[in-house]
Amino acid sequence: MTTSVRIHRDTYVDSVVQLAGTRALRAAPEVEWATAVMATPANVATLLAEGFDGDDLAQATANDLVIAVRAGSGAAAGAAVDVGERAMFERRGGPEQAEVPVRSLDDALRRAPGTNLAVVSVPGEYAALEAHKALSAGLDVLLFSDNVSVEDEIELKDRAAALGRLVMGPGAGTAMLGRTCLGFANVVADGAVAVVAAAGTGAQEAATLVDRWGAGVSHVVGLGGRDLGARVGGRMARAALDGLIADPGTELVLLVSKPPDVAVAHEVVRAAGGKPVVAALIGVPEDFAAPEGVTVTRTLEAGARAAVRARGLPDPDVAPGLADRVREAIADLGPGRTLVRGLFSGGTLCFESLVILADVLGDVHSNTPLRADLGLPAPAGAHVCLDLGEEEYTQGRPHPMIDPKARIELLREQAADPAVAAVVLDVVLGYGAHPDPAAELGPVCAEIAAAGGPKVIVYVLGTERDPQGIERQRRAFADAGCLVTETAARASLAAAALALRDPSLAEKPL
Repeated sequence: MTTSVRIHRDTYVDSVVQLAGTRALRAAPEVEWATAVMATPANVATLLAEGFDGDDLAQATANDLVIAVRAGSGAAAGAAVDVGERAMFERRGGPEQAEVPVRSLDDALRRAPGTNLAVVSVPGEYAALEAHKALSAGLDVLLFSDNVSVEDEIELKDRAAALGRLVMGPGAGTAMLGRTCLGFANVVADGAVAVVAAAGTGAQEAATLVDRWGAGVSHVVGLGGRDLGARVGGRMARAALDGLIADPGTELVLLVSKPPDVAVAHEVVRAAGGKPVVAALIGVPEDFAAPEGVTVTRTLEAGARAAVRARGLPDPDVAPGLADRVREAIADLGPGRTLVRGLFSGGTLCFESLVILADVLGDVHSNTPLRADLGLPAPAGAHVCLDLGEEEYTQGRPHPMIDPKARIELLREQAADPAVAAVVLDVVLGYGAHPDPAAELGPVCAEIAAAGGPKVIVYVLGTERDPQGIERQRRAFADAGCLVTETAARASLAAAALALRDPSLAEKPL
């Protein structure tokens, strides 16, 4: 194997562009491993651990872009680097223009004076300042950056509320405002349901289910995952709800959150008034008291179902034939296969799975624990759900929504465990996601099925209007021997049904 490192000095590209470059690098012939990253200390440490020469990296700084490739030959490595550069720089005219055609927010506004929203995607230490600049310019802000302190988040959101503006984030990867998709987003039909979400893939799941079941979506407002936490206190959730309740194109608001602070959730839903509100608050206590006009659910599926029913549409069938398919899968499982493994690309879907599986199976361990005593390494015989989009898994590699290969090693590893009955995969479609995830994951799932391994249960999040097309993706996974479900929640229930050999669990009410 040959390694190659190319450094672009003082060349910043944001994380989305880095991921596009990494995906192109890894798709090049003879490439075993590759990445395009900023040369932060953590990223340099990852490159050294992968065997790249420290001398090549010694002078690199966090302002430098590093393209690193390990391939079968020097020629293949060089060709891959060229491919990666084209993927990142072609639209910008070359690496010398990688900082984008303008160098400040003021320059950008002079070129596009009608702009009303800024997307901030810079290293976390600079993100709050850039967001403040955008607010000063009279813009709403989608703060894509992470590693922003809670103190900065609170200050930004208080200032935005005083100015009558939105600060979506930090770590807000999904939004749709005025039919414009931002970040990782799905193509949904216009409608009267607005989604407000302290959750990324939670927003996508809620919006796509509402779309699939006929209600249509007016807006998707991402809040950042901490908004309904105790410290941030629902600051932007309240502002977003106020704005959407006043919006003539919105007739119902679907509020979504990762496990929230219960007291904050109470305050936010009590403040909502004037239009019907459904709150899908993952994992809230079953006795959570909802005020009049607000419906509260503990899962995304239940929230989306409540929203479409409130719009006068029929309750959708979320488990057509699922119990029968689970029964067939049980017949093929060896008696020692009793464990569930969830390998998720979406953090919110991982949380939802933890709640559902814990209700049915008891303790489920995760790298994103709901309780302090749940964490890795898990004890022998434990059920485990992993959020593979967390930094510990994406260090030096693309997010699994962008590059399905990031999950393949773990998928094969878990499939080889004779105690595993079911492996749950979420496959997220839409803008920013891999153009054909079934082409990468499907053959591996088929290998597992042919070898008599555990059942691979797949949920495809998306719409038919998405570039990948949901039905084509679903068919490909079904043809590979996977059990394909209608919602993410049903995938978890199907897994629990396999583990306990009880097909009726797949149709359990939520």
